[in-house]
Amino acid sequence: MELRQLEYFVAVCEELHFTRAAERLGITQPTLSIQIRTMEEELGMQLFDRIGKRITPTEAGYILLKQARGILLKLQDAYDEINGLRQYDGGNLVVGLMAAELDYRLTPILIDFHHQFPKVHLKIHSAIEVADMVINNQVDVGISLMETNDPRLTTIPLYAEEFVLVVSERHELAGRKSVTLETIGNQPLIAYPKGFKARELIETHCRDHGLNLNIIVETSTASSLYGFVRSNVGACLQPYSLSHSLNDPSLRLIKIEDFPPLRQIAIMHRNDKFLGYAAQQFIQLVQGQLKKD
Repeated sequence: MELRQLEYFVAVCEELHFTRAAERLGITQPTLSIQIRTMEEELGMQLFDRIGKRITPTEAGYILLKQARGILLKLQDAYDEINGLRQYDGGNLVVGLMAAELDYRLTPILIDFHHQFPKVHLKIHSAIEVADMVINNQVDVGISLMETNDPRLTTIPLYAEEFVLVVSERHELAGRKSVTLETIGNQPLIAYPKGFKARELIETHCRDHGLNLNIIVETSTASSLYGFVRSNVGACLQPYSLSHSLNDPSLRLIKIEDFPPLRQIAIMHRNDKFLGYAAQQFIQLVQGQLKKD
């Protein structure tokens, strides 16, 4: 079995469609089908179940997929490590970030990185499950909440910050400098939908302190969330620095005096994957810039 065939096989598994996989690989669909059929004949087992136009890996296919990805990753690591000997300032870097961090804190750092390494092709993904993207080799480096102890990851803490209660200037609590967590439990709140990391963090924290939140509106973007708050539909719980960066005179940031939710942000990468020169420099830059904050 050839490495080229493994690449073809992985592409079909990821696309679940022979024509799309062939287009991605730059070959014809009949050529791809012949290569997969050759692999099946060599292994003596079917790799895909074909139901009409739909395909799914068989049990044997899933076993081969796991091993094929590992083999191809090791090969790519070898190429990257050899290229790294040249200390070149080109190459590619794929970074996964939480959308809110990209909007206000990390974009200036990414711009600085581009200015320092203009030959690096930088690709940025905003996502909820950043750690999963790192684990699945979809990105080289991720910045997200430090919440996983996955042994496949090297996780470097960056900064921690408290959540505050954000209200409109017309809200009944607008004149308060601080509130208790219990007070927040009685307030109508705007929040991200379930599945968002910030939502899970806040709900778990409040539940641990015996509180159930009164969430009346769910929205998936920070701009929409703050919009509802400005209109005095409800309050929200957001990190202090993110809310303060808006510099919005119509909003009031109120400290939680007893048990404020806290989030820890970290930068992470797979510990079994070679980090190229660009990734190493990016991690150093992020650590250095955030220490200044």
